[in-house]
Amino acid sequence: MSRNMNKNLPWSEALKQWLTPQVLVMLLLGFSAGIPILLIFSTLSVWLREAGVSRSAVTFFSWAALGYSFKFIWAPLVDLLPLPFLSKKLGKRRSWLLLSQCSIIAAIIWMSSLDPVLGGTNLVLMALAAVFLGFSSATQDIVIDAYRIELAGEEKQALLASVYIAGYRVGMLVAGAGSLFIASYFGTDAGAYHYSAWRFTYLIMAVIMLVGVVTTLCTSEPTRAAHPRHQYSPLAYCRFLFLFALMALSFALSFFYGAHLFSGLSCLFLPILGEQGASFFVEAIHLFSALLVALAVGKMVAKTGLVPTGMLEASYVRPVREFFDRFGMRTALLLLALVGCYRISDIVLGVISNVFYLDMGFSKNAIAGITKTFGLSMTLVGGFLGGVLTLRFGMYRVLMLGAVLASITNIFFALLVGAGENLGLLALVIGADNLCAGIASTAFVAFLSSLTNISFTAVQYAIFSSIMTLLPKFIGGYSGSIVGSIGYEQFFILTALMGVPVIILVFFAGKMIKTDPVL
Repeated sequence: MSRNMNKNLPWSEALKQWLTPQVLVMLLLGFSAGIPILLIFSTLSVWLREAGVSRSAVTFFSWAALGYSFKFIWAPLVDLLPLPFLSKKLGKRRSWLLLSQCSIIAAIIWMSSLDPVLGGTNLVLMALAAVFLGFSSATQDIVIDAYRIELAGEEKQALLASVYIAGYRVGMLVAGAGSLFIASYFGTDAGAYHYSAWRFTYLIMAVIMLVGVVTTLCTSEPTRAAHPRHQYSPLAYCRFLFLFALMALSFALSFFYGAHLFSGLSCLFLPILGEQGASFFVEAIHLFSALLVALAVGKMVAKTGLVPTGMLEASYVRPVREFFDRFGMRTALLLLALVGCYRISDIVLGVISNVFYLDMGFSKNAIAGITKTFGLSMTLVGGFLGGVLTLRFGMYRVLMLGAVLASITNIFFALLVGAGENLGLLALVIGADNLCAGIASTAFVAFLSSLTNISFTAVQYAIFSSIMTLLPKFIGGYSGSIVGSIGYEQFFILTALMGVPVIILVFFAGKMIKTDPVL
């Protein structure tokens, strides 16, 4: 891929790029990608709580979203596995898009057919349906990311990223606030639960997903897509799929049923790492142990000759090796460090933000109105600015701008600590934070796209996007404990300081890539 950006593109030309058909396609696909995630998280949680499901059982459903964090494991299937009839008819990307979208619709309809208030088998089936929805949604994300990268050259990636993020946010708004409004309209609330209201709500969400299906059928296969590498027999592809399923099952069983083996280890590290550090360390060992079990099972099965060695190498080894060969070990490691840390400031803060607003005395209506509606509009504006600025000045300059703004806006939250219930200041802080987040997210998605090779778009981007959230979300899980120890004000300053290494990484990444200057 070319690493040159149109940093001197005139303002008029930069703005005209928004009128191309590619922009509309990515906006609609972004909307389709934003629908499912909240139907697993917040919206589903409200449904389950209204149905009288215990909090512990509700949190169990969060496991359904594990697919988003580990989608890189089956991304090679999307790149390598042809779909009978569909791949020849629609092409590699559109066939997988259609399959994933139809699977999402089927999962939502499945969930709508189950009443959690009945408990027992219904609750288990609801969990399975949620897992199926998470898996299907993560698969759709894999394909859309690859489709976006192959749809246009690197110079347009920031623009496509900005409209994709805008569509994604609107989709989340529809599936979040929109679904709650629909459920209330049909007559269900915490004091008067009605299963039929939630059934109709989820069925409406399934119908709304047809936006993605129609877009997939009406658009065309990317002209820059690499030719499908269908060089193996159908039986070999089926064996490869079986191997993947076996590894996924091994990971799930070892992670969930091995939890009790690690529950008592924290006390061994308490004197050295403290309570939070010991818990963090043990959970990391737990996670990586499950991954090692899955890899060991896969390696043992592969040795039996079930799957051709060349197929495994093409799926998992070549994409990683190509990345390190292209950039060199030193630069590749620096880029991966930047990928893993760039969003650490805003993700760690975001985990506890709603709790903070409530602790400051803001009402739920105020939080919803300012953080969701007004915040969404500022994010869309930020995404628009990020796309135009990247076209005009280059990716690394805007990437640096986003890193600096992320740290500065986190400090703004410290101002809210002593201000009490000040709606004007809350709106100012939320507006600035979301505006800057929109700019940073657009530049960062363009940056991730620029790191991929056109021959391995699905696999490489899935790896990058998984690395992007792994460390921040892991640390974010302990944000409540950190606040309990040092207070909100020091916590916000700490999250701002987390952004300083990111600024340094952006600077050196820009210099080592030898692309448009960051300063």
